[in-house]
Amino acid sequence: MSKINILVAVTFIAMQSVLGQADRASREWNTPVPPFRIAGNLYYVGATEITSFLITTPQGHFLLDGGFVETAPQITHNIAQLGFRLTDVKFLLNSHAHYDHAGGLAELKKATGAKFLGSEGEAQLLRDGGYGDFRFGDTLVFPPVEPDQIIHDGESTRLGDQVMTAHSTPGHTKGNMTWTTKIRDANKTYNVVFVGSQSALDYRFVGHESYPGIAADFEKSFAVLKRLPCDIFLASHGSFFHFLDKHDRLMRGETHAFVDPDGYKHYVNQSEKEFRQKVSQQKQQAATPQ
Repeated sequence: MSKINILVAVTFIAMQSVLGQADRASREWNTPVPPFRIAGNLYYVGATEITSFLITTPQGHFLLDGGFVETAPQITHNIAQLGFRLTDVKFLLNSHAHYDHAGGLAELKKATGAKFLGSEGEAQLLRDGGYGDFRFGDTLVFPPVEPDQIIHDGESTRLGDQVMTAHSTPGHTKGNMTWTTKIRDANKTYNVVFVGSQSALDYRFVGHESYPGIAADFEKSFAVLKRLPCDIFLASHGSFFHFLDKHDRLMRGETHAFVDPDGYKHYVNQSEKEFRQKVSQQKQQAATPQ
């Protein structure tokens, strides 16, 4: 490749990183939403489809997910609009290392000074800014971000009495993480589950797998999610937990609109059904003479 072509390629990739949501669907996903309280000390600070959550304590705050590069300014504005200081965010967490959830992490880490916790399976991809993704290659990149600490399956991090626990749920990505916590609202305590993602996309599970062991990882993750107690169901994408509908109901005065244990079960079961259908289809295709 000539020096000119290399320069063009590098420039194009850099533009993709800066203009990560240039397509119409991604712009719609990133439509701003005024921040609001979900329950107790749990707040929503993300966009319509690309989520971000703030869990506050007197000792500092947790911030989960950074959205696109373009979402970071929305998140910082939303935190300030709620009356909280950015520098009081002590831990920055991530569900998985795709550009629509990790794109804003580098900027948020810089703005808050928070300690960034990354899963072992995502750490290198986060450092590389999404380059070398097993599905997307070098096409959906984001600003690199270095984890300050590797968080493992079952480990927890604490601020005062607030505990955030990491659950390894690989498959959608190699280090996909689901987080859980308990939120007290008035006289009731709710189990909260922040699902990473169980989307199987167009992955290969039969024969030459998208990555070795991906089918087994999905199996393991469904088993983990089925065991988690859930009252308030949240996730990396708003559509997973019917965000717009619940937000509208909350704005109309339905205090507990986000309490949805049945919705959580439905999401897990439906995701597993779609996964198994894809496995079955791929097995049939593999068995059919070409």
